[in-house]
Amino acid sequence: MFRIKKLDIFIAKQFGLLFLGTFFICQFVLMMQFLWRYIDELIGKGLTMDIMMQFFWYMGLMLVPQALPLAILLSSLITFGNLGESSELTAIKAAGISLMQSFRSLIILSSVICLGSFYFQNNVGPVANNKIAQLLISMKQKSPELEIPEGVFYDGIPNSNIYVQRKNMDTGKLYGIMIYRMTNSYEDQAIILADSGMMQSTADKKHLLLSLWSGEWFENMRSGEFGNSAAVPYRRETFVTKRIVLDYDGDFNMTDANSLSNNARGKSLGQITHGIDSLNHDYDSIGRAYYREAQNYLLARRTLSPKDSVRAMKAAAAQALNIDTLYNRLSLSRKQQALSTAQSKVGQAIQDLDFKGMITSDGDRIIRQHKIEAINKFTLALSCLIFFFIGAPLGAIIRKGGLGIPVIISVLVFIIYYILDNTGYRMAREGMWAIWFGRGLSTAVLAPVAIFVTYKASNDSMVFNLDLYREFFRKLLGLRLKRHVFGKEVIIQDPDYPTDMERLRTISEEVEAYSQNHKLVRMPNVIKVFFKYHPDHEIERIAGVLEDVIEDLNNTKDKAILTYLNQYPVVSVKAHTRPFERRWMNILSFLIIPVGIVLYIRMWMFRIRLLRDLATIRQTNANIINRIEEINK
Repeated sequence: MFRIKKLDIFIAKQFGLLFLGTFFICQFVLMMQFLWRYIDELIGKGLTMDIMMQFFWYMGLMLVPQALPLAILLSSLITFGNLGESSELTAIKAAGISLMQSFRSLIILSSVICLGSFYFQNNVGPVANNKIAQLLISMKQKSPELEIPEGVFYDGIPNSNIYVQRKNMDTGKLYGIMIYRMTNSYEDQAIILADSGMMQSTADKKHLLLSLWSGEWFENMRSGEFGNSAAVPYRRETFVTKRIVLDYDGDFNMTDANSLSNNARGKSLGQITHGIDSLNHDYDSIGRAYYREAQNYLLARRTLSPKDSVRAMKAAAAQALNIDTLYNRLSLSRKQQALSTAQSKVGQAIQDLDFKGMITSDGDRIIRQHKIEAINKFTLALSCLIFFFIGAPLGAIIRKGGLGIPVIISVLVFIIYYILDNTGYRMAREGMWAIWFGRGLSTAVLAPVAIFVTYKASNDSMVFNLDLYREFFRKLLGLRLKRHVFGKEVIIQDPDYPTDMERLRTISEEVEAYSQNHKLVRMPNVIKVFFKYHPDHEIERIAGVLEDVIEDLNNTKDKAILTYLNQYPVVSVKAHTRPFERRWMNILSFLIIPVGIVLYIRMWMFRIRLLRDLATIRQTNANIINRIEEINK
């Protein structure tokens, strides 16, 4: 039966206080990032304080699910880092409580936070997202005089299209102005040209005052006054200075939510499912309509029945007629007309296909966005648990609390998560990757990492032991170790030179015999290496005896012998025999062809290196024996 223990309450309190603090820090950082992205929509718009407060409130609600995983990661890492640094974690283990038992209360809390994150994304987040989207759109429409771009027509002002060639951001003056004012029809439009001008909002925010300098005004007279005559007169006015009042309700108002109906981030899971069904039905209908249109076009172009068409084709084939022959019989004007007609029809067909392709591609993009957001609600909630099982074990391993190393590790882990998540999102959104693969990439990568560090922390493994990794890569790459033998300041017992001389002579003979018997230059037998391996302990024995002699001669005072001792290589006694100690691993590496080839070549290289090492040992043995004989004389 599960019982709440004092240890669980103690660890939960430590974690809870840190979680609240780190959550608000993470929330503040994310809000500042979001605010910096939309700072241009907020400055200079004359927004009231209540609108700004709404913006920050909905922005904070929208970013809560993103702040929760990072807060869990940082708080769990600091919690167990503090326990390890103060030796409390050692005392907990000494009391017979395993690391997973100490995780028990925080696993429950993290699971509750995970469920809360999913509920928040499914119920609160969509509302906040829709509200923030409406606010941003309305803010952009707040002061349209600041939104007019350079070099393109701007239609943000009702019944007007404005083109500005250049804009001075410091003075707000516009240059090279062209304005199309629309009324009831295109026949009643007015065209205004001006060298420069300025646009300002009126005090009541209901109109725009446009001041123009050095321009002309072209305007059609009302067509209704002249009947149905095609020759509608117009008036032309040249002005030096002119002021125009444009109707525009620039006061702040919330944009209609119908314009955000395809915003997948503003929908709950049920709404997304319903939206996907509706979108599939709508775009399937559009696809069927396009198909029927193509069929009707082909039927309309067919002037003969199928049987008559076959007879006509056979007759044309019998007469050996082709398109070039028919075309050459036409006159020059008819040829030009035929080419112009064909080119026009091809252009219309291309434009029609481009338009249809744009509609269908937009439909695919919207449907993908809905599916991405549906998966994202689960993956973002699941990341809370994954980050806990990364942060808590890492804290127990590094045993460093505070905001130093934990913050660095948390930032590195979150950067990796962000890169994977953002890359998967973009690839899935553009249709380059499958949606499940793109949205599950970060989870699939970090979940094994969480399992690995949890396993290592539970077994007290040295995950961050640099010497262990250095030794592993040294063996993998076949890097040598240099021997370092130094003279001793205090020597208790001198070397036994006669015995060492005899042992060195014996080693030289054994090394010579080993080199001749094993033929190290030749490539080893593949079957014997991977399938029928027999242990070779001879070189291990020789290397062990040589190390004993080196240890005894290290007591000498002769500098020449010390120099010779440093010339002995550090012999790899197993790398030249087989890739792995266990037989099944050797068989598996052989079956994986690229791996087996690399390991086989590596082993052959170690055999050649061993041959050189044995030759060096014989030469060094001879030098030391000669030096000992000189000393004895």
